[in-house]
Amino acid sequence: MKLPVGKLSPELLESLLSSYRIHDPKVIVGPKVGEDATVIDTGGDSYLVAKTDPITFATDEIGWYLVCISGNDIATMGATPQWLLVTVLLPENKTSESFVKDIFSQIISACEHFNITLCGGHTEITYGLDRPIVVGQMLGQVEKDKLVTSSGAKIGDDVLSPKVLPLRPFP
Repeated sequence: MKLPVGKLSPELLESLLSSYRIHDPKVIVGPKVGEDATVIDTGGDSYLVAKTDPITFATDEIGWYLVCISGNDIATMGATPQWLLVTVLLPENKTSESFVKDIFSQIISACEHFNITLCGGHTEITYGLDRPIVVGQMLGQVEKDKLVTSSGAKIGDDVLSPKVLPLRPFP
């Protein structure tokens, strides 16, 4: 059976991750359904929070989306997005210099807007692509007592959503 386009189902992802055990005690939050970033204790008063995310849909603002989506996943854990590495994969026979400059302009503009440092990455024209794919690896820091995790959610916590949720009374 072929899987549909999009994210893997939570059930399949959980089955893939369930047999893996982290042996490094410095990993505070590892791979887990519902957690969008990892948390690593590098010593001191704060944790390093790291995230990787691809932007796979074609859009005129793919560079801006990359920075915002990656930064959001860091920020929702209570951390400040600080450092970004980017992989830009571009379609063969469809990529112009102005197209590449536009993507980089968006990434740089968004980084400057959110005070994030673009640290490095990789760019290439790739066989077999029909659209650009950009992947961001965002890193940030959070004070140890300010870490927020999805698995730490409890009754009474506030939930913020960028979408309108239909409300219905509980039975």
